[in-house]
Amino acid sequence: MPRRLPLAAALAGGTVLLVAGPAAAHVSVQPGTAEKGGYTTVAFKVPNEKDNASTVKLEVTLDPKHPLPSVSTQPVPGWDVKVDKAKLDKPIKTADGMVNEAVTKITWSGGKIEPGSFQQFPVSMGPLPKDADQIVFKALQTYSDNDVVRWIDASTPGGEEPEHPAPALKLTAPAADKGGGDAKNDRSDTNATASSKSAAGGSDTTARVLGIVGIVVGVLGVAFAVLTLSLIHIS
Repeated sequence: MPRRLPLAAALAGGTVLLVAGPAAAHVSVQPGTAEKGGYTTVAFKVPNEKDNASTVKLEVTLDPKHPLPSVSTQPVPGWDVKVDKAKLDKPIKTADGMVNEAVTKITWSGGKIEPGSFQQFPVSMGPLPKDADQIVFKALQTYSDNDVVRWIDASTPGGEEPEHPAPALKLTAPAADKGGGDAKNDRSDTNATASSKSAAGGSDTTARVLGIVGIVVGVLGVAFAVLTLSLIHIS
């Protein structure tokens, strides 16, 4: 019976790998989370799923329901990038003023993702919406054999994952809003610091008093010694 355990474990591990393999091959956003209202840099991770063709183009469409005032791309060696913009029906107010247009689509082309390889396409974006739990992107992956894989299917929470899920960036509450205890901790730290300073001040005062007492005792001792010598000489 013990000899069968490693084999069973190996089979179980192989099953997990087989199940996890296809999910890992999806076009995805890395990292998958960011804070609401902030700026972030994400990378669209594109694996090549074919053995006889290379990925030659990636098109990413941004969510029109949540336009982003600032979007910029990082150069990817060997790839050309095209950024499409469109005017907004309703301008967005930012710290730098009103924004009347936003990026609607980003296209990378001219490069190749060989079989068995993947490529990441970094994008900086923000400020992210505060009234949404996620931003969904639609991606089209074009292969050298003219096959186009459409990663546009919406995922349902708690439901089965679609065959070609759209990349999604989950939005979380800012760190300061999650615990609600930052102010309390700050006050505790302040009180602790004040107590430490008070204790330190008391120690300094005690040291000074003891020093003065020591000096006085020393002077009295010297005076007593001189007086004693004087009496001895007189005697």
